[in-house]
Amino acid sequence: MNIDLSGKTALVTGSTAGIGHAIAKGLAGSGASVVINGRGQDKVDAAVRKLEGTGTKVRGIAADVSTAAGCKALVAALPEVDILINNAGIFEPKDFFDIPDEDWSRFFEVNVMSGVRLSRAYMKGMLKRNWGRIVFISSESGLNIPVEMIHYGMSKTAQLSVARGLAQLTRGTAVTVNSVLPGPTMSEGVETFVKDLAKQNGQSVDEAAANFVKQHRPSSLLQRFASVDEIANMVVYVASKQASATNGAALRAEGGIVNTIA
Repeated sequence: MNIDLSGKTALVTGSTAGIGHAIAKGLAGSGASVVINGRGQDKVDAAVRKLEGTGTKVRGIAADVSTAAGCKALVAALPEVDILINNAGIFEPKDFFDIPDEDWSRFFEVNVMSGVRLSRAYMKGMLKRNWGRIVFISSESGLNIPVEMIHYGMSKTAQLSVARGLAQLTRGTAVTVNSVLPGPTMSEGVETFVKDLAKQNGQSVDEAAANFVKQHRPSSLLQRFASVDEIANMVVYVASKQASATNGAALRAEGGIVNTIA
C-alpha cells in the first residue's frame, strides 16, 4: 500500500515529542505538509528541525490548546487543515481520593476540550471541501479504566464519545472521524515515569517496564510497551485516502489489553 498525502495539510497537536512527534514524522514521510504544535516556541522549533529533510514542508505553531484562547490563536495562524490529529494530552497516576476538582477540570480541558474546539474550527471546512480526516488519540484506558488514574480514563472515554458523535455529522461525505486507542507506549513522558518506578523499586528500566505491564495491564497480549512508531503507523493509515471506509471507529493499537472480540 502506497500512502500518498501530497497536497494535504496536517495539524498534529502536542507533537513536539512522543506519539505526536512520531505521527507528524509519519505524515510528513507520506507527503503531507505538517504543522507541529506545542506550548513553547523553543520546543516547537526543535521538533521542526528534527523533521527537516523528510522531503515535505514542515512548520510549527506554538499555542496552548488546553485553553480557548490558545486554540483561537492556533486557528488564526492556520485557518484550514485537511487532517487534524487531536493528540495533545496529559496523564498522571493519582489515588482517586487525592484528586481535587481542579485536576478533573484540567484533564477535561487538555484531553477533551482541545479536540472539541479544534474540531469545531476545522470540520466545517472539511465538509465544505468534501474531504478531511479527524483523529482523536484516545487510549485503552477509555475502555479499561485504570484505578490508578480514573480522571485520565474519564477523559479518554469522553474523547470516544465526541469522536463518534462528530462522525455522525459526516454522513454521506468523504470526511471521517475516528479514534485510535494506544496502550502503554514508550514515549518520552512514559519513559520518565518508568525510570522513576525503577528508581523507587530498585529495578532496571527494562524490569520496571515489564513489571508495570504484568501488574497493571495483565491482559496484555503484547506483554511490553509499544513504540511510538507502532502507534503512528495506525494513525497515518487512518488519515490516508485508503481509509475512506473507516469512520466512527475506535481503533485499538493497545496490544490486546482490552479483553473483547469487538
